[in-house]
Amino acid sequence: MIWRRLLVLAFALVVWFVSPPEGLSQQAWHLFVVFAGAIIAVIIGATSILLASILALAAVVLTGTLPADEAYAGFGDGFILLIVIAFLIGRAVVNSGLGVRIAYKLIRLFGQSTLGLGYSLVSLDAMIAFAFPSNTARAGVLYPISLSLAIGSGSRVEDGTRKRLGAYLMMTSMGGISISSALWFTAMAANPIGAQLASTQGVEITFVSWLLMASVPCLVALAVIPWLLYRTIPPEIKATPEAPEKARQKLVEMGALSRDEKITAVTCILMVLGWALSDTLNIDKTAIAFLGLGIFMLAGIFTLKDMDESGDALNTLIWFATLYTLSSSLNATGFMSWVGFQLGPLVSGFSWPVVYVLLIVAYVLIHYFFVSQTAQLLALFGVFMGLGVDAGVPPALMAMMLLFATNFFTPITPQGGSSNVIYAASGYLTQGEIYKNGGLVVLVNLLIFMILGTPWVLFLIS
Repeated sequence: MIWRRLLVLAFALVVWFVSPPEGLSQQAWHLFVVFAGAIIAVIIGATSILLASILALAAVVLTGTLPADEAYAGFGDGFILLIVIAFLIGRAVVNSGLGVRIAYKLIRLFGQSTLGLGYSLVSLDAMIAFAFPSNTARAGVLYPISLSLAIGSGSRVEDGTRKRLGAYLMMTSMGGISISSALWFTAMAANPIGAQLASTQGVEITFVSWLLMASVPCLVALAVIPWLLYRTIPPEIKATPEAPEKARQKLVEMGALSRDEKITAVTCILMVLGWALSDTLNIDKTAIAFLGLGIFMLAGIFTLKDMDESGDALNTLIWFATLYTLSSSLNATGFMSWVGFQLGPLVSGFSWPVVYVLLIVAYVLIHYFFVSQTAQLLALFGVFMGLGVDAGVPPALMAMMLLFATNFFTPITPQGGSSNVIYAASGYLTQGEIYKNGGLVVLVNLLIFMILGTPWVLFLIS
């Protein structure tokens, strides 16, 4: 760890004093050095994204690269606050017990076979994803369910029976999260960030427009993934006739909907409706989230103790706000356009459909070298977006496919998404199995989104 940190520091110090390339200002060059240093530190595991962001923020202010008011501007941005509040709302949904009830209902309906259990997991994920802007938080709900189903079926790591059922369920849930995150605007923290970046290219993305454009490719992918993995990492048991009965017994033990569950259900439905109609009614999305959280606190579903234990929310506020500000400043100082100008000749002369395909495929493959989805989005979205638009790719199509890819490429490596780590650490999957099956899932996702998603988005924006 120390050597990695020294390596990043040495890189930053050396490059800082190098004269900026022709066409770049000193400010843009120094911003790039700080931003690149922070991203590299995260990629090579020298430090967490939170610490890298804190140090980057201090560096740009203390060196005079950015005025203090500009450097801190992201902390007052409404869409970043929306993400933070959504983290807390996700905690309330878990506290109420509503998520577990939905899980048991799905298992009771679809759990008669192993394949049915796979579909029940991805269906549950897709249903609750809108309220969980964190893949890790959602995995925290889905993983215990997957583990319980595996152990209940006699599939354990310690006795060598992991392939009986557990390996399939873990891989399916991991793959499903990558699609549920692309389905909803609020299902992954980087989605609103990408939408904000896309707005600089004149692309306005709303809760409703995102859902419409994501619906066809995401629903197809959710239908394909459990079936695909059923073939590539097949469970040793194919039927689980006892699962629906166990779920029914759990539902009987839970009894009728509790007060907390009813309040949570109604509040979440109203929040989704509010977000969906916010542009039409001119209502601020962040204010809707604050109101929802306030209702949960008034009802005692989310408490001050929960707030104290929700360190991820504060962490998110700090590093999202910091990296978003640095990325926006890079764009404002002309760095992104300069990079696009340098890379432009590599794709010049091709028709826009060819450029479009090349850029999306390259963006997906580059994730082999990234740990953080958000880090890749912040580092590359503006560059790839600019190249595509300059080549004639419709801006809305380019923006949406880059944003979709930021989600569906996560299973490509064990560290490709924060939620992957939970499943990889379960012991039910080997590193090789994740690379093999995850790579296949990403390939199929890419084909679905390119072949079906492309004409669907073009149809909606035409």
